[in-house]
This record gives sequence, structure tokens and C-alpha cells, in this order.
Amino acid sequence: MAPTPPTPTPRHPAAPHLRALPAANDGWKMLLKKEVLRFWRVAFQTIAAPVLTAVLYLMIFGHVLQGRVEVYPGVSYVAFLVPGLVMMSMLQNAFANSASSLVQSKIMGNLVFTLLAPLTAWNWFVAYVGAAIIRGLLVGLGVYVITLFYAPPQAVAPLWIFAFALLGSGLMGVLGLLAGLWADKFDQMAVFQNFIVMPMTFLAGVFYSIHSLPTVWQTLSHLNPFFYMIDGFRYGFFGVSDVSPWLSLAIAGGAFLAVSALTLHLLRTGYKLRN
Repeated sequence: MAPTPPTPTPRHPAAPHLRALPAANDGWKMLLKKEVLRFWRVAFQTIAAPVLTAVLYLMIFGHVLQGRVEVYPGVSYVAFLVPGLVMMSMLQNAFANSASSLVQSKIMGNLVFTLLAPLTAWNWFVAYVGAAIIRGLLVGLGVYVITLFYAPPQAVAPLWIFAFALLGSGLMGVLGLLAGLWADKFDQMAVFQNFIVMPMTFLAGVFYSIHSLPTVWQTLSHLNPFFYMIDGFRYGFFGVSDVSPWLSLAIAGGAFLAVSALTLHLLRTGYKLRN
């Protein structure tokens, strides 16, 4: 008598969670969504507050120096300020987004849940930097829309505006991720932000043209990569800049690639994440 074949194990269609696990290649989408929702839930603090700060700068400096300073022929000082303030806001907020998110996860202890997920170094990189770019662009757009009430809109080369906005926010998002990997508490992140990011953005030609500076300070300004991002961004509005926009694009792009390579290496080795 032939043996009875084993009864196949029935499938359980009522267990969708077994099939809903995301693939490793799609993990970055969920992490990106988490990072975007993190700052969007407190948009009054992360979006509205930086816009208000930039508008206050415009009102104060524009009121004091309007009619007394002319940087480019035919361009009012208020109009000159607008691109610099927009880019400065994007740079600072893109950095703050990725840096504060990672440091907060370390302090709160919930970073372990992200580490347990099947995420590659590229997944981490794309999600954190992508969220930083989105926040930076939202803040920059908000500043630009509000400043339209103070200066007439100008956009001589929109592609240059978009290119430098994307590249600048991306570079600062990567720098923020790098700072978040290095820092173990908010005090350390504040050192990075207050002594590196803030001075370099303020000394990058936001409120002035570097041609108005002494020779020594002009030379130092050319060593500041933030200057090239702001100068190239301003070129898209007026068609005039202190240096060639192609040079600005090359230097900003080179800085982005260099910092990205370092950050990806640290993510792959688990620097200050797994130990």
C-alpha cells in the first residue's frame, strides 16, 4: 500500500504583515517619508520661523542701507539682498535638518530601530539628504515669496537658480549628516553650526559684494565654498556675479562630491552608529 503523501501546509492570507515587509531597495522611501514628516509636523518652527528671520534681516538691512549702497548697476540694495538671504536660509536649514535629526535619534535612543531595518548606506544617505533638500527648498521658496513684497521679481537665468538651490541644499544636507554622525549631543552639533556653518554663510557675500572688501578678505572669501553657492545663485537672478557661474558650479559640485564620499564611507563603516 502506497504511503499517504503529506498534507501541504495551507497558506494564511489573513497575515498580510508577512508580505508587507519592504524590500531593502525601498527602505529609503520609508526613511525619507519619516524624515520629511518629522520637520513638517512642526512646520511653524522649521519653516515659518526661518522665513520670519530672513524677512527681519531684509527689513533691517534694507531700510538702513537702501539708497546708500549700490552693488550692481541698476540693482537696488534690497533686490541684491534677496538672493543672498534666500540661499543663506536654505543652507542653514538644510544643515540643521539632517544634523538635528541624527543627533536627536542618538540622544532619544530610537536610532537602534533604524539600524535594525535592512537599509544600506545609500538608503541612509538619500533619505537624510533628500529630506534636508526638501526643507531647504521649502524655506527658500517661503523667503522668496515674502520678499516679493519688498523687491520686484527677477529671474534672468532660472536654470542657474534651480541648480544652485539644489546643489547648495544638498551640500549642506550632507554636511549636516556628517556633523550628526560625529556629534553625540546637541552641544557638539552647536559647535559645528555656530563656529563653522554660521560664520561661513555670513561671510560668503550675503550682505555685500566681495569686491568691496580689502584684498586680504577677498582672497579669504575665495577660499569659502559657501561664497560660490551664493554668488552662483545670485547670478541666476541678475545675470551678474563676482566670479564665473561655471567656476562656482565646479567648486560647489566638487565640494559636494568630496563630502558625500566621506559621509558614505562613514555610513558604511558604521562610524558612531554601531559602537
